Amino acid sequence: MLYNSLHNRWLRLFAALAGAFISASALNLFIVPLELYTGGLLGLCQLVRTLLQTYLGVNFGAYDIAGIFYFLLNIPILLLAYKTLGRSLVVRTIICTLAYSFFYSIIPIPKTPIVDDYLTACLLAGILAGVGSGIVLTCGCSSGGLDIVGLCLSKRGSSFTVGKFSITFNAFLYAACLFLFSPEVAIYSIIYNFFTSMVLDRMHQQNVNVQALIFTKEGDGELAQFVMKKLGRGVTYWDGIGAYTGAKLHVLAVSLSKYEIEELLRAVHTIDEHAFITVQEHVRVFGNFRKRIE
Repeated sequence: MLYNSLHNRWLRLFAALAGAFISASALNLFIVPLELYTGGLLGLCQLVRTLLQTYLGVNFGAYDIAGIFYFLLNIPILLLAYKTLGRSLVVRTIICTLAYSFFYSIIPIPKTPIVDDYLTACLLAGILAGVGSGIVLTCGCSSGGLDIVGLCLSKRGSSFTVGKFSITFNAFLYAACLFLFSPEVAIYSIIYNFFTSMVLDRMHQQNVNVQALIFTKEGDGELAQFVMKKLGRGVTYWDGIGAYTGAKLHVLAVSLSKYEIEELLRAVHTIDEHAFITVQEHVRVFGNFRKRIE
């Protein structure tokens, strides 16, 4: 059922919105009550909100105005992304960014922390936020922020990849937290982001490369055509002989993302239910191999 949902455009968008809700809930229920800070652009917005409250005495009530700041700052980023990354991704990003900002702004912040222990709160929030963000990315969407900036820089040939740009930005952000607040705030905020990143990496299957070897007696090239036309991946194949039976067979080798492997397996079993398949995860791929975020 999950497989079918992720390959239906509207169900995929609905799942992405649910992921944005989970991420926003994790922040407002566990992190904000402890006065900790997430990373990236939203972390900067949280920092600005705190400075406005502390030094200007601005009262935002039970809601967090940082979500509004986050959406406003994403407007120039999305304009940049439209020219660089294309219309389809930007439209989905606008929808998810608007939803994420909306959820983050309207979900009430508890007056007292739900979980008093900082480490436990960081762990729970990190798991929930990582799962939510992973759902958004796996559905081919984005909640905006630094990921979009990093993708634009990377596509334009900059030495700053998405990861490098995020790490550099967060280093300055948490240095500011260390200077403005107590060391505990900066340390536990970093711990929260570490847990979030760990879970996100496990959830975001497009980042996991796999190699599949398919041993089949199907000889009219239907499998190879499916991989090339439907998945948009290249195929290398050669003829082989089964050592036990002496029967001729074909061996197909293809590299793809973990997100695509389920579709490949379904097609293989439909075309040749007796096919033998091996899959190796976390392979390193070099050369002309397209990384996808959608």
